[in-house]
Amino acid sequence: MPRHRRKPLQRRLRELRLLWRGLRSTEHPVQVHMVPMRRCNLACGYCNEYDNVSQPVPLEEMDRRVDRLAALGTTLVTISGGEPLLHPELDDIISRIRSQGMMAGCITNGYLLVKERIERLNRAGLDYLQISIDNVQPDEVSVKSLKVLDKKLELLAQYAEFEVNINSVLGSGVKHPEDALTIARRAVELGFITTVGIIHDGHGQLRPLEANEAAIYAQVRNLGKRSFARLNRFQDNITQAKANDWKCRAGSRYLYICENGLVHYCSQQRGFPGKPLAEYTIDDIRREYHTTKSCAPYCTVACVHYTSMMDFWRDEQVPAEQAPSVAGLVQLK
Repeated sequence: MPRHRRKPLQRRLRELRLLWRGLRSTEHPVQVHMVPMRRCNLACGYCNEYDNVSQPVPLEEMDRRVDRLAALGTTLVTISGGEPLLHPELDDIISRIRSQGMMAGCITNGYLLVKERIERLNRAGLDYLQISIDNVQPDEVSVKSLKVLDKKLELLAQYAEFEVNINSVLGSGVKHPEDALTIARRAVELGFITTVGIIHDGHGQLRPLEANEAAIYAQVRNLGKRSFARLNRFQDNITQAKANDWKCRAGSRYLYICENGLVHYCSQQRGFPGKPLAEYTIDDIRREYHTTKSCAPYCTVACVHYTSMMDFWRDEQVPAEQAPSVAGLVQLK
């Protein structure tokens, strides 16, 4: 039995406890993506979230950011990049997250995973790891291929004590959409969660799927029976170029913290609100919770959508200039 199946109960109990707290109160972040390392060892043609020169954020500064997120009541901190495994003190960052009572995730391209590295992530207390695999064979757009990464997946199946999600992709720039089904089937074979993402443009907006892509998407989605993504129809609408009517809680329930320590709506809307995390307060969380995001209807940034799900049923939103005074907001009990 894969290790990530051996110790799920404690993690599930923590998830349920934190989910209940998120349902009871709207005044804390549910998920935060935080970048400790903008540099990446790859250069995927569709990606706008990396460079090849940046230095790692010092551990002392990352500790301050983690502590600030804990003070804001954050539930889950997911380390992303760039390539986070390039950060020399990533394990210490993960341990700090867990020591503050938050859950810890990591998004990686998988290239740097070896047995010893996986076991270090186990010891640090990592809860979740996601790898996006773009194709079966590497091409000029992406070398995140199943051919290259399959041995890494086998190591994860053998040694990882954290939950692993393998995300395949469809959409703009994907030459062989049938690869997504091959990748998903391999993930299920190894006992992992599988999801499928639709590649967005540089502004996080959709490009609708062709008929053959939509058919493959449906097959992959049906394989991912254990995936949280199956609880909504967000991507179903995207495949048909339909707008989604939803309340984006970016800047409130979901935060994106760049390497400079600034809070943004998401990776594709950097600059808004663009306020230092050290200065981010409950008033900012309340304001953004009630503020409509104009990019929301055709957004494909699924992590923001999933995070906002628990608040779909409550509290309408208005344009920023019409947002209610924070002093007049009523907190759910």
